[in-house]
Amino acid sequence: MAFGRRRPADEPAKGTEPAEERAEAAADSAAEAPAEQDKAEIEGGPWDSEESFPELQRLDFGAMQIPVAPGLGFQVNFEATEVDDEGNPLNGRPVAVLVQYGESAMQIQVFAAPKRTGIWADVRAETAREVTEQAQGQVQEGEGPFGQELLAMVPAALTEDVLAEMPDEVREQIPAEFVEQGWAPQIIRFIGVDGPRWFLQAVVQGAAIEDEEQWQVLEDVFRGIVVSRGDAPMPPRELLELTIPDEFTEAGDDDGAEAEGESFNPFERGPEITEVR
Repeated sequence: MAFGRRRPADEPAKGTEPAEERAEAAADSAAEAPAEQDKAEIEGGPWDSEESFPELQRLDFGAMQIPVAPGLGFQVNFEATEVDDEGNPLNGRPVAVLVQYGESAMQIQVFAAPKRTGIWADVRAETAREVTEQAQGQVQEGEGPFGQELLAMVPAALTEDVLAEMPDEVREQIPAEFVEQGWAPQIIRFIGVDGPRWFLQAVVQGAAIEDEEQWQVLEDVFRGIVVSRGDAPMPPRELLELTIPDEFTEAGDDDGAEAEGESFNPFERGPEITEVR
């Protein structure tokens, strides 16, 4: 595979190693060092709310405080918790935050984790297996600014409905052979950080995979996140509770009007709440 950017060409790919071997390695190292040691090796954040962290303008999503910057857009993804007889959602809970910049998007989620054992190695191996076995894609591990990360290349459908929803400038750049075959390769970047009793994951898509300027903006956002784990006992991999920032409600009360920031407008692209069924 030749779609990776950060891994040396002669380094063997590790994404297809059995999850059992990853679990054993994690168990062996758990007694030697806590999970937060991995995070300590990362320059800067993401941060735990109990640490000293730099003051930035952030949106408060409950378990996560996410930095804002010019040109960023935010969406909250919901998971249905109750549906009607036809399967339409009646109630839901926020499960992820989508940060948009230019032609790039980064979905962020935060989970509970064991106190002294990180889960990113296992999650990475499971993700690699899902990509190769279920999505018929390819994976490659490499070293990124936050440690080990995963690049995945999966086939993305190019149906008439999908093409119709694309902006003209994007649709015109798709090679004709992809349109004819009905699919195009899509590269997705998975990033994870093990913190003290939490695990933070980002899934990056779009231009930031190759565009260093757009990636740098998203990297700074991810690095500036503050995680509020709370003291309640939770099983590993349980999603930490997210809430909707006041700025979203204020913008909705203004009938879509943009919420004003102190020196810039963090909702220049317009705050949105989307739903995932």
